[in-house]
Amino acid sequence: MILDRTQKPVNIAELNFTLPKTETFTLSNGLKVYFINKTNLPMIRLNLMINAGSKFDPKNKNGLSYLTSLVLDEGAGGLDALELSDEFDMLGTNFGISTDNDSTNLSLQTLSDKFEKSLELFSKVLLQPSFNKADFEREQSKLINRILQSKDEPEYLADLVFDNVVLGDQNSYSYPVSGYEETVASITLEEIKNHYRKFFVPSNSNLVVVGNIKNDELFRLLTKHLNNWVNSKNDFSFKNISTTQQKKIYLLHKEDSVQTEIRVGHHSPLRSQDDYFQRLMLNTILGGQFTSRINLNLRERNGYTYGATSRFQYYKDNAFFEVSTSVGIENTGNALKEILFELENIHNGITDSELEFAKSSLTKKFPLNFETYRQIASGITGKILYNLPEDYFDEYIANVNSVSKSEVEQAAKLFVDNNVLSIVLVGDKNLLKDKICLLYTSPSPRDRTRSRMPSSA
Repeated sequence: MILDRTQKPVNIAELNFTLPKTETFTLSNGLKVYFINKTNLPMIRLNLMINAGSKFDPKNKNGLSYLTSLVLDEGAGGLDALELSDEFDMLGTNFGISTDNDSTNLSLQTLSDKFEKSLELFSKVLLQPSFNKADFEREQSKLINRILQSKDEPEYLADLVFDNVVLGDQNSYSYPVSGYEETVASITLEEIKNHYRKFFVPSNSNLVVVGNIKNDELFRLLTKHLNNWVNSKNDFSFKNISTTQQKKIYLLHKEDSVQTEIRVGHHSPLRSQDDYFQRLMLNTILGGQFTSRINLNLRERNGYTYGATSRFQYYKDNAFFEVSTSVGIENTGNALKEILFELENIHNGITDSELEFAKSSLTKKFPLNFETYRQIASGITGKILYNLPEDYFDEYIANVNSVSKSEVEQAAKLFVDNNVLSIVLVGDKNLLKDKICLLYTSPSPRDRTRSRMPSSA
């Protein structure tokens, strides 16, 4: 498929869409609650975001936050892991724990009439974890095995090396959330308990609730089951280490690999900065959707890959720009040249039709982010994490439509910097050497005379 950009997209119609309204209140222990009343289904979704992500792990204890989350629900409130799971299952309640770079998140989704019983179990996990030695050792062993298995996954290795190269080897965001084999093996149960006691407190958390329940009833139940959650006087500040941009190329050998994982990119401004929507529009045109320049080039025109994308990856305190794809090893050099061509050529400007198409796509997809209770809760959680304005969702469509062509072109010059691009390749070095040499013997993107798009575009 070749996108015909001579055809203007359908005009953006007025969207019949009402954004959910958020109410806020605070429990006496300092826990801030964000509540969205949604009554179309007899269901309630709860997300608890704790400022306890892997960025807080001591350097020689990478994986501490993640391992804590694995052990947390292995027994609580006098129930072992199996009994706890059975209790949730009998209620038809989905319960989960996850940890990323910035936070540890506990989630719960259940029917409205099962909410109090589910909340009671939730509070046991949160406030009364058993931290049994046998459970800890089992989860520690499982995590180490998982890390060892990941070393055979080219995609995982490419992401790991790229993060390290772009963010810097002293930056907490460059370390894998799950840790390394040796760091996880060194973690003790007492360190798990200390991490829990320090970070798992109301003042370091935010609670998002979406569902079919009245405000006063929710306040009553949360007070009943979570008000005895006590605070500490710990410092939860995070010191981010600045990244020095350097142009680098890294080749990670994966013997007999028939594919090459490709990552290209560099450091980027934070999510919270004012030029976010310019970057969003830029990336949508460049590599953020199926019809973007990079994917049309590598997949549709040249057949090098099943998919190629670009993104601005945002954390709370860091960010980077990245192009990623996987290609047959024989296509590595040519695919790289095409990626570099598109990253250079975006500096030559965009068309009116590209801009209009991107705006239409972004605005029409926007309501889909609020279809489910889970999506709504996730959206509010993200707004809290990035400290976005209260009216962020209300103004989203207006902000998208206000981006001008010149602003996107300026963003390309500012935020896609070919002078500091780092390249990471994971594949068989014996087969890749000649392919990489092509980058230095073939004409550069600036020297090429063919048009950016095929003649049909």
